[in-house]
Amino acid sequence: MIDLFYFVSPNARKIHMALEELGLPYEVRWTDISQGDQFDPGYLRVNPNGKIPAIVDHDGPGGRPIALFESAAILMYLAEKTGRLLPADPVARWDAICWTVWQVANQGPGLGQATHFTTYAPQNGHVVEYAQERFGNEAKRVYAILEERLADREYIVGEFSIADIASFPWTRLGKGHGIDLDEYPAVRAWSDRISERPSAKAKLEDQRSEDAKNFRYTPEQYRQLFGVDPRPTNSADGAPAEQPASTH
Repeated sequence: MIDLFYFVSPNARKIHMALEELGLPYEVRWTDISQGDQFDPGYLRVNPNGKIPAIVDHDGPGGRPIALFESAAILMYLAEKTGRLLPADPVARWDAICWTVWQVANQGPGLGQATHFTTYAPQNGHVVEYAQERFGNEAKRVYAILEERLADREYIVGEFSIADIASFPWTRLGKGHGIDLDEYPAVRAWSDRISERPSAKAKLEDQRSEDAKNFRYTPEQYRQLFGVDPRPTNSADGAPAEQPASTH
């Protein structure tokens, strides 16, 4: 049995999809990062980095339990455990690993920052035009790379692999990071193709509050999630209130 420490996010969805693809038995351990569950001492023993996702495989190597964190490491572990979702050919296998690492080193961080400065930060009084431009351009860059890669193939390394599972959940959030997927037809076709797989359609109970589902957070929750305070707003559209002049 595998414990999946889960909260609604693209990174956690990768692991859920992989477990569904592989048919491995698992139980969901809801970890509400807006409430600070990721900082619980028990959870930090599973993931010292204090983020989601993480897993505990109670039937790990040699029958011993093993705790794993970081989505790429978990995907590689599950692929190795089952002998699936990585090509058998060594050249193609390492190609898939390269693209999986590309996702966690480039696509995920870039799109995560683009989403933050395009969506979350303005809703909470932080409008940083430089950051919006910087990470908006980075989002376009990684989409262009994926578009070129998928121009002549159905999946990133030809056959469906952990590389696709790693990248797919992020492309489903294009609007949030300022991307129109219609501008990337090969990525859209690839994303639509994956979305038809049973693993992509499988649902888990969303245990977030209605406010959290609509990205409305208390100041404490915002600090838990982003490490900074929201700014007060003075209008219904969330425009930042005027800040007092600095006394320094």
